[in-house]
Amino acid sequence: MNDQTNLYLAAGGPPRCRWCAAGADWPPYVDYHDQEWGFPVDEDKRLFEKLCLEGFQSGLSWRTILAKRVAFRQAFAGFDFKKVARFTAADVERLLQDAGIVRHRGKIEAAINNAQRALELIEEEGSLARYLWRFEPAATPDVLGQTETAASKALSKDLKKRGWKFVGPTTMHAFMQSMGMVNDHAEGCHARAKVDAALRKFKRP
Repeated sequence: MNDQTNLYLAAGGPPRCRWCAAGADWPPYVDYHDQEWGFPVDEDKRLFEKLCLEGFQSGLSWRTILAKRVAFRQAFAGFDFKKVARFTAADVERLLQDAGIVRHRGKIEAAINNAQRALELIEEEGSLARYLWRFEPAATPDVLGQTETAASKALSKDLKKRGWKFVGPTTMHAFMQSMGMVNDHAEGCHARAKVDAALRKFKRP
């Protein structure tokens, strides 16, 4: 049954998740919801980008981060973790002067640290994708409105044990939503069935 309290019903448009209302006046925000959020990802560089951006979002709105995504990509070498892992203290200072991104020293240093940890993880597991998709829940639980889940807690705990930073359970839940590990499009949202279909076809790494 559709619960319209979880939907955004724009005049002349299909029903979307309620959070779309925060960016309904900005087409890229709506496009992100319709074409990217929740669709499964298995490419390591894209996964690393999503992990980093979810970390930068902590305490901020996703609209803020999405508006800065192009600048983030330029600043962080297209989120090529092999290159980011070689960033130095001078790069940290450079990034702290970049008005196009979120200038938070802890988050910038975490992204560099996590690139180094990503290389270690890939050497051990073969790919980020292979490691991350191991945390996919057996069934998508009804967690709409929750900020963390058992799966996001497990992923967060394991990444922290491996030395990753800014990977708390709430951040990991947002990451798992964005990269398609769970389909958290609201019941009745026009994108939910599309994501379900994509997940059915998706070959897990």
